[in-house]
Amino acid sequence: MDQKLQGSDVLENNDSPKTDNSEITEQEYVNISQSPEFKALVKKKNKFIVPVSIFFLLFYFTLPVLTSFTKVLHQKAFGDITWVWVFAIAQFIMVWTLVTIYVKKANTFDKDAGKIIEKVKDGEFK
Repeated sequence: MDQKLQGSDVLENNDSPKTDNSEITEQEYVNISQSPEFKALVKKKNKFIVPVSIFFLLFYFTLPVLTSFTKVLHQKAFGDITWVWVFAIAQFIMVWTLVTIYVKKANTFDKDAGKIIEKVKDGEFK
């Protein structure tokens, strides 16, 4: 019978000494998290992710709120098509646009993280 690992099984405390160069110590994690490079990366990511997430949530929840509590979107926009449909289609466009922007931005975050990883491999955070 296959045994499935739980998250706690994988993350359990292991007090054994380092066995290869890919493992880092708790102190190295602390040093990395306190480094200017890491702090700049976290700040840069938060500066992008927080506003985009707020925009997404506001845009997403506007449709059900406006359709449930107002008649604003029930007006005809083009022929028999109401603004509800226009707004709903705009949500799909918004999601694809945000995904595209995020993927491009995430690539820059990955490059910055890669530079930090290289410094870790070079032993700069010991």
